[in-house]
Amino acid sequence: MRSVRARAALGATLVVAVALVLAGLAVLTVLRGNLTDRAGLEAEVAAREVAGQIALGVPYTDLELGDEETRPVQVTDEAGRVVAVSQDLEAISGTGTGAVAPAPSAPARNDDDDDDDDPARSQVSSGAPDFANGSATVDGESADYRFAAVEVTTERDVTLTVHAGAPLAAEQEAVGTVRTAMLTGLPLMLLVVAGVTWLVTRRALRPVEGIRRELAAITASEDLARRVPEPDSRDEIARLARTTNETLAVLEASVDRQRRFVADASHELRSPIASLRTQLEVGQAHPELLDVPGAVADTVRLQGLAADLLLLARLDAGERPGRAVVDLGALVREEASQRPADRMPTEVTVADGGSCEVAGSRSQLARVVGNLLDNAQRHAEGSVAVTVRREGGEVLVEVVDDGAGVPPAERERIFERFVRLDDARSRDDGGAGLGLAIARDVAARHGGTLTVGAAPGGGARFTLRLPAAPGPGGSGRRPG
Repeated sequence: MRSVRARAALGATLVVAVALVLAGLAVLTVLRGNLTDRAGLEAEVAAREVAGQIALGVPYTDLELGDEETRPVQVTDEAGRVVAVSQDLEAISGTGTGAVAPAPSAPARNDDDDDDDDPARSQVSSGAPDFANGSATVDGESADYRFAAVEVTTERDVTLTVHAGAPLAAEQEAVGTVRTAMLTGLPLMLLVVAGVTWLVTRRALRPVEGIRRELAAITASEDLARRVPEPDSRDEIARLARTTNETLAVLEASVDRQRRFVADASHELRSPIASLRTQLEVGQAHPELLDVPGAVADTVRLQGLAADLLLLARLDAGERPGRAVVDLGALVREEASQRPADRMPTEVTVADGGSCEVAGSRSQLARVVGNLLDNAQRHAEGSVAVTVRREGGEVLVEVVDDGAGVPPAERERIFERFVRLDDARSRDDGGAGLGLAIARDVAARHGGTLTVGAAPGGGARFTLRLPAAPGPGGSGRRPG
């Protein structure tokens, strides 16, 4: 059964069926119990009436045994012998003995020696009577009865037991009527429940079908700009539709970013490859005109661009950084010392009094520091200053230059891939626009941040924040 509607309807029907059956059984049990108790009360009243007559000394033959047509009565002594029975009683069960006629050896009278009667010695048992179900045949008609047994002691200290029965026909008829009504109404009610559940589920799942159709159309057309319909309700289906549209939006943005990345990468790779090819072709035709330094420079630039693209691909694939402990102060000094002498002079200051160790990949963090230094030296006019210090549970690296700075409106855009603010800058001097994008991605992978602001004396100030490495030196959080 693959239909959710069918499963829901079947499940609801089964639950309701079980509930109705249990409720019906409970109703029948309570009804049967109440009617049986009522019949027992009637039987007890009839038995106590007869027992009262015996206690008053009424002869057995003169006992008024109630409505003999519907109330079978049997009186037995301690030995179980019958001393009196109601008229027309032909058979009886459930009273301990099936005799329907007085035994010859039983006392024939209850009034011998009237002068010696002592009514004070006659008494009816005040305890709870005993009840039992049985049957009796009165005047040729058999029926089920509820019998009550009441003990009575005569003036001669003889204990007799009066068994009186009340018919159970009303109880049986009522229970049968209720059972028939339940058996008749249960299937109809289950059909109604199944139908209503089917319709309600169908209506509730109608938006889901619309979402499915739209997703199928998006898959067939590969048009990620389309969105699934969102119902006006505020239920789980509406939240599912909104989440689906949010996922489609993220997917569309990711695909667009990937397409732009591929296009920009192709464009950036085309220039050095074309330049290198031109130089090699010229050198092949005219060896004396071969520009070896230019070819080497283009090859180095092409190699660096390929390395940047490879790192971005690994970052986009979710590569996690290592867990090595890196001293950022020593790393910054090392990267600054490796810069060519003709670059802008860089002053490195490492604050004392705190550990500057972080956890992560040394090579990736070196790439971040190197990209920040390259960017600062490229835009500085006279000097570059780098400060490394500990601040709470974080290690800060600030790179400040005295260049023109970054306009506030462009401070987030410069971290996008292949973005360069100075369009007039030559590609050989300006890079491919991947350095800051790589730096921010690596910082984020290490649980840190990279932001840009204005330096106090003008220029740009890039601030790298990374969680300090846990251990004796601090209690920083691990990179994410």
